[in-house]
Amino acid sequence: MADENELVCASEFIKDRLYFATLRGKPRSTANTHYFCVDDELVYENFYADFGPLNLAMVYRYCCKLNKKLKSFSLAKKKIVHYTSFDARKRANAAYLIGSYAIIYLKMTPEEAYRPLVSGNNPPFLPFRDASFGACTYNLNLIDALHGMYRALQNGFINFETFDVDEYEHYEKVENGDFNWIVPNKFLAFSGPHPKSKIENGYPLHAPEAYFPYFRKHNVTTIIRLNKKIYDARRFTDAGFDHYDLFFVDGSTPSDSIVRRFIQICENAEGAIAVHCKAGLGRTGTLIGCYMMKHFRFTAGECISYIRICRPGSIIGPQQHWLEEQQAKMWVQGDIFRAKQKENKLKDRATVSRILSGVDDISIQDTDRAYQNNDYVDYEEEYVPPVTRSSLSMTQGDKLRQIKARKHPRSASTGAIKISSNNSQGVMSPLKSSKVSSSSSVIKRTTRSTASTATAALKSSLRLASSQPIIHHRRKDRDRIHKSMEKTDEIKVAELSRGNNKLSDITAADFRGSPVIKYNTRSTNAPLKPTHTYY
Repeated sequence: MADENELVCASEFIKDRLYFATLRGKPRSTANTHYFCVDDELVYENFYADFGPLNLAMVYRYCCKLNKKLKSFSLAKKKIVHYTSFDARKRANAAYLIGSYAIIYLKMTPEEAYRPLVSGNNPPFLPFRDASFGACTYNLNLIDALHGMYRALQNGFINFETFDVDEYEHYEKVENGDFNWIVPNKFLAFSGPHPKSKIENGYPLHAPEAYFPYFRKHNVTTIIRLNKKIYDARRFTDAGFDHYDLFFVDGSTPSDSIVRRFIQICENAEGAIAVHCKAGLGRTGTLIGCYMMKHFRFTAGECISYIRICRPGSIIGPQQHWLEEQQAKMWVQGDIFRAKQKENKLKDRATVSRILSGVDDISIQDTDRAYQNNDYVDYEEEYVPPVTRSSLSMTQGDKLRQIKARKHPRSASTGAIKISSNNSQGVMSPLKSSKVSSSSSVIKRTTRSTASTATAALKSSLRLASSQPIIHHRRKDRDRIHKSMEKTDEIKVAELSRGNNKLSDITAADFRGSPVIKYNTRSTNAPLKPTHTYY
C-alpha cells in the first residue's frame, strides 16, 4: 500500500478492499491503491482543549464520501485506504469515523469495529475529553464513542436514510437558534432564550417567540429551564406550551429531587421536550443523559459520547463522574418502570376480558354527577427581571456561548436569521423559512360577552340532556326505545334578547321518556340552573 518508511500502522475492514492507515507522509494513489484523507476537511470546532468526537453531520458526510468511493466504477478494482496523520487528535477522530462507518454500514459490533484499529503494532488512541477549562479528569475512550453510536442505532436515534444534514448544520449555528435533537421527537437541547432578540457584543440572542414556529411544527409541547430566570416563563405558557423551572448551579450536578421531577415531567409530556440551561450543554446534557440511562439503558459513557456527537461540548467536568455514579440507580429505576408498565398492561387486558365476558344486559341510568374542580397551583417563583451582564461575573455557560458564537461559520444551504441590532424589540424571523411554518407566534386570549357565554352554556346543557335517558331498559326493549326517540319533538329555543339584557324562557319540549330541562334566566346576574323535569 505504501512504502515501509511511510507506514506506521494499518487496519483491514473489508478484505482486499478497505483499509485504515496511519502514515507519516502524504502518499499518491497508484494503479492498485486509492488514498484519501479527511483530516483537514472534517475538522472539530473546539471550545477549549476538547478535540472530538466529530459531530453527527461530519459522520454523515464521511459515510457518504466513503460509500461513493466504494461504489465508484473507476475505483472498483482498487484498494481504498483512508489514511490519517500521526497527530494524535486527528488520528482519534479518523479512527472514530471509520469505526462508525463499520458499525452503520458493515453491521459490525463496537468490538468488531474497534479490534482492527488496536490490533498488531497499532499505538493506542488518545482519549476524548470534555469542553471545560483546565485539566481533564474524565477520559472518554474510542470504544465508548463507538458504543454510543451503536446504541443510538439500536434505538432508532440515528437513521442516515432520512437524516437532513443541511437542517442539522443550519440550526446548530448560534445565529439560527443553536439547538440540536438528542432523541428524535423526544428531546431537543437548545441555548437559553433571552427577553429580546438582538445582537449583544457580537453574540446573537433569541427571544422565546423566535422558537415558536419550529416548536409547533415539530410537536414540542414542553420547555424545561435549568438556569436562572432571564425571560418570563409566561411568554411560553401564554403561547400554549408547558414550562417548568428546575434550577441548579451552572457546571454542577442536580439533586435527586430535581432528577426525579425532570424524569416525571418527561414521562408525562404529551409531545417533545425542549431543554435548556445557559448554553444548553452541561446541565441540559446531564439530565437528558439520566433519562436515556433509565429508559434506554445507555451506559454513562454511551450517553456522554452520543450526546456530544449530537451536540458537541455537552456534559462537563464533574457531571461526567456524576453520571457514572447514577448509572446503576437509573438502570434499576428503568427496570422497575418497565415491569410496572408490563404488569399494568396485563391487568388492563384481564379487566377488559372480564367485563366483556360478564355483560348480560345493558343499563343506562341518569345520575347526578358532581364535578370537582381540582385547580393545580403552580408554586413557581415570581419572574425576576434580568440584570445586566456587566453586573455579573461570567459563568461557564456564558463563556461556552461566546466561544461558540466566535467560531468561523460554515456555509449553509439556507439563509441565517436576520436580527436587526437597531431595534432590540423586534422578534427574529422564522428560523428556516423552507422548513418552518409561518404561523403566528403568540396565541392571544379573548373574552366573551355574558350573552354568548350563556348561549354556549344553554346549548351544552341541552345536548347533555338529550344524551342521558333515565330509564332502565333490558335488551329486548332497545328497538322500542330507538323508535320512540326518533319521534321526539324538536326543541324550540327562543332567541336571546339582547336589548333589555334579559333572556326569554327556554323550554325543552316533550321528550317522551327523556328529561326535559327548563331554564329560567330572567336575570343575567343569577347563574344558570337547570331544573330536571320528567314526564
